[in-house]
Amino acid sequence: MINIVLYLLVGGLAGYLLHLIVSKSSLKSAEVKSQEILAQATAEVARRKKDLELETRETLIKLRSDFEKETKEERRQLQSLEQRLSHREGNLERKLSFLDKKEAEFNQREKRLTDKEKVVTQKEQELSSVLEEEKVRLSQVANLSREEARKMLIARMEEEARQEAAVRIKRIEEETREESLHLSQNILLEAMQRCAAEQTESSTTSVISLPSDEMKGRLIGREGRNIRAFEAATGVDLIVDDTPESVTISAFNIYRRAIARLALEKLIADGRIHPGRIEEVVEKVKAEMDEEVFSVGKGAALSLGLPRIKPELLRLVGRLKYRTSYGQNVLQHSLEVAHLASVMAAELKLDQILARRAGLLHDIGKSVDQEMEGDHLQIGYEIASRYDEPLEVLEAVRGHHNDFVAATPYAVLVSAADALSASRPGARRETLEGYIKRLEKLEAIATGFKGVGQAYAISAGREVRVIIKPEAISESESALLANQIAKKIEEGMEYPGTIKVTIIREVRYSELAK
Repeated sequence: MINIVLYLLVGGLAGYLLHLIVSKSSLKSAEVKSQEILAQATAEVARRKKDLELETRETLIKLRSDFEKETKEERRQLQSLEQRLSHREGNLERKLSFLDKKEAEFNQREKRLTDKEKVVTQKEQELSSVLEEEKVRLSQVANLSREEARKMLIARMEEEARQEAAVRIKRIEEETREESLHLSQNILLEAMQRCAAEQTESSTTSVISLPSDEMKGRLIGREGRNIRAFEAATGVDLIVDDTPESVTISAFNIYRRAIARLALEKLIADGRIHPGRIEEVVEKVKAEMDEEVFSVGKGAALSLGLPRIKPELLRLVGRLKYRTSYGQNVLQHSLEVAHLASVMAAELKLDQILARRAGLLHDIGKSVDQEMEGDHLQIGYEIASRYDEPLEVLEAVRGHHNDFVAATPYAVLVSAADALSASRPGARRETLEGYIKRLEKLEAIATGFKGVGQAYAISAGREVRVIIKPEAISESESALLANQIAKKIEEGMEYPGTIKVTIIREVRYSELAK
């Protein structure tokens, strides 16, 4: 198209030049002029061609830009449409899943209804059988006197009530166990995982090294007066035997034994050993021990972040360091109980500081129970009351062995924490004689119930298995019997941790094939 236009322009210019040449009759000048004009026309054509090319390129660029804008908007709209379609597809899938779930629930309900219908049919058959039995019994009762019939009716009503109560108790226990098991397991596991405890058993003796065997004679003194003075001042037994370069201090009271050990070490280091000096050193050591137990009690309270505990009470807390229970250090045990109670209180949204305070002071009565009459629960309650401890602490001190109905939950927390700390493997030990007596008492309690054939205490006394007579106790009454035995054990025994009661009811049927 452009070339045609150019050719037309060139042709026109050529005609015009020819006309000029003819009209002026000057061929030479016309040629020159025509050449100039032709050159100008050629230049003009080249310029116009270049301008047209530029215009064409700009037009193409603009068209391309407009096309890209239009296609970009269309792509955006397509993407938006795809997203909406994807969202609708997801909603449809969820609705289909919901419908599938509802269909499964409907099928399950239909199955349950079918099962219930079968049970109802079976109950109707059983009821018909019972009615037939009642007809037979009525025919028998017709021949009884009024008093005999009344007694028979009362006995039957008692038996039915007992069986119904046993069934209900079993159902309630199962429901309660299922609901509380998960929560209680989580709380106890969290508490146990966050409690790392150390435990060392303490013996009843301390061995003191001597610089030489000559020191034994000086400790005994003339006619044994030094050893008698030492034992009278400290309340321990000083054993001087053939063991080379050592003597032994023996006492069940760890606090007195610690005083005796420190006093004896000071006497040996000083070298002056006579009754007057012995009494002087013992009194000095007692004063030092008094300050030490205060420091120990204060440190225990600070480690738990407990404010405002009276100094006299802190001294008693410190004395727990020198007291053991079944080989377990009572202060260490109290710190464990405080930590465990705090963790469980946090899970139950209770006051953690109050729980730690109750845990630390729950065995405070053991600091002086060897010097006072009464059990450590009553002694501890009196001590905590004297120093104006809160009600929650008083109830924890008095009721952490589950023999007191508390108004606040802290006693239950401390009781659970106390059982956890005491039942931890390796935490406590007991004498063989006491252990055997406890097992025998467990078995005696179980066999004391009607219908029990045999009972065996197993797992170191943590479980008692009771074999019952099937003809004397029904299946529904077995759960009631287990509950009664457990309550009897709780009322009649003291033990760390828990004891599991397992009922075994075995029924055998035999028939001869002839």
